[in-house]
Amino acid sequence: MSSNQRLLAEQALSRAAGAPLLGGNAIELLIDARAHFDAWLGTIGKARERIYLENYIVRDDDVGRAFRDALVERARQGVRVAVIADWMGCLGQSRSRFWAPLRDAGGQVRVFNPPRLGEPLAWISRDHRKLLVVDGRVGSLSGVCISAKWLGDPKRGSEPWRDTGVMLHGPAVAELEAAFADSWRSMGTPLSETEPFEIPEAGKVELRVIATQPATAGMYRLDQQVAAMARKTLWLTDAYFVGVAPYVQALAAAALDGVDVRLLVPGSSDIPVVAGMSRSSYRPLLKAGIRVFEWNGSMLHAKTAVADGRWARVGSSNLNIASWLNNREIDVAVEDADFAQLLAEQYERDLGNATEIVLAPRRRRAGEGVRRSEPRPRRRPGDRAGSSSRAAAGALRLANSVSAALSNRRVLGDTETGPLLVGTLALTTLAIVGILWPAAIGWPVGLFAAWFALNLGIRTWRMRRRHRRRMQEADESP
Repeated sequence: MSSNQRLLAEQALSRAAGAPLLGGNAIELLIDARAHFDAWLGTIGKARERIYLENYIVRDDDVGRAFRDALVERARQGVRVAVIADWMGCLGQSRSRFWAPLRDAGGQVRVFNPPRLGEPLAWISRDHRKLLVVDGRVGSLSGVCISAKWLGDPKRGSEPWRDTGVMLHGPAVAELEAAFADSWRSMGTPLSETEPFEIPEAGKVELRVIATQPATAGMYRLDQQVAAMARKTLWLTDAYFVGVAPYVQALAAAALDGVDVRLLVPGSSDIPVVAGMSRSSYRPLLKAGIRVFEWNGSMLHAKTAVADGRWARVGSSNLNIASWLNNREIDVAVEDADFAQLLAEQYERDLGNATEIVLAPRRRRAGEGVRRSEPRPRRRPGDRAGSSSRAAAGALRLANSVSAALSNRRVLGDTETGPLLVGTLALTTLAIVGILWPAAIGWPVGLFAAWFALNLGIRTWRMRRRHRRRMQEADESP
């Protein structure tokens, strides 16, 4: 690639992501939760000035309490500690009293976007980031939440979750701190002003920090741009892939143009509904030549991409509308051949514990390859075609399972009708309940309408009050 082409590519990626290319960084790849927790707790324990922690889930379990206690200890030593946890992510995971020891020690905790009167749908937007910044010198971002669930449960035979993150040193850490400060400011009083902190170079890695907010779509534009620019390979790992048409078309165009496009997703998911939606999009991907793999472990939660052996992405963003348009997410896009090679090698290791999904061989249509003059064989009385068909189908399913175990490949089954069947059953159940017990439908609808009416009324009152205040200020001004 010529220098002019590189400049154009850099400009296109910077504009798509809304993030400049930063040099002078060092980066370390973190694989799975144990490596994350050890690195994060070690970094927190060395803090001398400030700790900023932002995570979707902080659970009240052994892992969550270990992090809280480490933060409490630093806060008691005079280190400024600020924590952001997501309201929905922590719902049923930890309560306000979980944070009481940290608040008592002088730390600050804010919960992102709980339900509020006057904003009936605002709660849909979530803070899905997993971010840690210490002393403005070292930072980390990942897909790992602070929960023992990520470690698995050997007593129950549950394996650790597969997840990926990075540790960063260098100028990019300032971008991580700025991203945290923006989230903090969105919930109230900004962080107190501090003297400008110059972060020295720590390596030679060039990267972009993409800190997205609702409706900004920087990560979506970048993912589309990378799919368009990939020339040889594009290997994707995603926990909750939902194949929206524009992105599926971008991947299909790359595959049809000769790019080796691969997608690794969970075989069993902690959110089965999303897994069903993901599987329903396999067929167009496979028809375009994209290779699809399902992870055989307990849960694949990583969100990564590696392209052409020189570009890589790691972070919290999934390949779906919620991450692209609705949530606060944070990712790092790295333009470094050595790091991309590390991630590609890890990807190939992951495929060793995955099953490839393939299309069934094309079936011959009725009459295909048979001369028109040849009569079709007639079924004789007593023939048991139905039983033989069922037996053949069972044999095919058994052969499919055995083949998957021996070759790590499985023929794609019927994925389109599953979501339709679920929808049909749900609507049928709703119709029966509505006909036989109309009050069971009427009461929830009435409460839902009352909730929206209350919130819209409060919102209207607030807007009118602000308008009157502005008018009064305009009248009083000379």
